[in-house]
Amino acid sequence: MISNIVFTKNRPLQLEAYLESLYRFFPESIIQTYIIYKPELFSDEYKLLFGKYHNCVVIEENDFHSDCMKVISEADTKYILFGIDDVVYFDKVDFDVIDRTFDEHADDILGFSLRFSPEAQFLKNGSDEITTLEAANQKIFRLNWKQGQTPHSRYPFELCTTIYKTSLVQEVLCGLANNNPLIRFLFSPSSALIKTLGNSKLKRSLLKDFGYFFSPNTFESWPCRWCQNHKDRLGDYFYFQKICGWPIQVNMVNVSNNNQLEETNDYTVESLNRKYKDGFKIDIDFIAKNKPTGSNLGVEHFRLIRN
Repeated sequence: MISNIVFTKNRPLQLEAYLESLYRFFPESIIQTYIIYKPELFSDEYKLLFGKYHNCVVIEENDFHSDCMKVISEADTKYILFGIDDVVYFDKVDFDVIDRTFDEHADDILGFSLRFSPEAQFLKNGSDEITTLEAANQKIFRLNWKQGQTPHSRYPFELCTTIYKTSLVQEVLCGLANNNPLIRFLFSPSSALIKTLGNSKLKRSLLKDFGYFFSPNTFESWPCRWCQNHKDRLGDYFYFQKICGWPIQVNMVNVSNNNQLEETNDYTVESLNRKYKDGFKIDIDFIAKNKPTGSNLGVEHFRLIRN
């Protein structure tokens, strides 16, 4: 039912927590996970991790845009869920509730969010109107993202914990890219011209101009901007029940966008990989017992224990 597409680079310890928590709180029988993995550091640790989760499809990143588009264009599931390797799940929503919500509110739903709750502090700080409804005999909620009053509630496309219809994701990405054959030939990420530009600012500028994302950050921000500029083509509401997962941000591996995270020596990718090799993992039980209610999770929830 769900194609789960997760992105990872230099974070085997955090990716293992993502996968462990995902399958603890959501049945593996409804999820096919695709891991788009950018090799750089820690290939031995990743190899061992992928062996533990052999049902996941691992795609070694060659061209980020093409790799993503191939998975998404070939997805034959009803829904798509994206993930970043520093996300951890700590609660669940009955999938029947999610499926019924999409079926019963097909005309106005944008996505079913696993990052919202009526009690969430970041929503309480705003003035979003939250409506109470019911699906599969359970209480659910919704808010209008087009009239969002906080940065979270008006952010329509995100790669952490929102379930979208596959057809919607495909529509957004089709609208984003320039489909002129000559433009595609000259300026697609896999074109000879673009490859000659290396990792230059000119390359990134050209890709952006023609709608080709090149990293998880740009894959989130550019479709998000497209959605905000084409509101009339999209559903009005995020539906949700409770906060089930959130990134625990202790380090940074992608710097294509500005990030204000201040990394300490205890949480560099190198130090965490040493911990991982020594048999440590993130304590999912601790997070589940101390469920976060807001955003920007940090070191207070990042507890390591031995396997």
